[in-house]
Amino acid sequence: MRILVVVLTLSLGACSANSHYSDPRLVSTINKTYQARDACLAKNAVPYVSGDTDPSSIARAVSLSCQAETDKLISLSNPKRDPAITAAIRRDTEQRATGYVLKARGEVLPY
Repeated sequence: MRILVVVLTLSLGACSANSHYSDPRLVSTINKTYQARDACLAKNAVPYVSGDTDPSSIARAVSLSCQAETDKLISLSNPKRDPAITAAIRRDTEQRATGYVLKARGEVLPY
């Protein structure tokens, strides 16, 4: 019984022992790239404060205006060029753009 406890404890410790990022510099760079993309989205959403245009339509335009930042984020986050990851980042960009448009208009965010 004592051996089982020791083995179980060691195996659980092994799982969490190396839970750090393999490349902290890359993680830091990716985080800065996310911030740059979000800053671009926020800045480009401001001109659309007034108007009756659908926020999701505006979000697509705002997303396109921040294409360079999004592409950089994709290239850093997705070195193996997985299309699912690329699509997820693009969807996230549009959702965030919608949020920034709504926030600039003073409307309630849907999430």
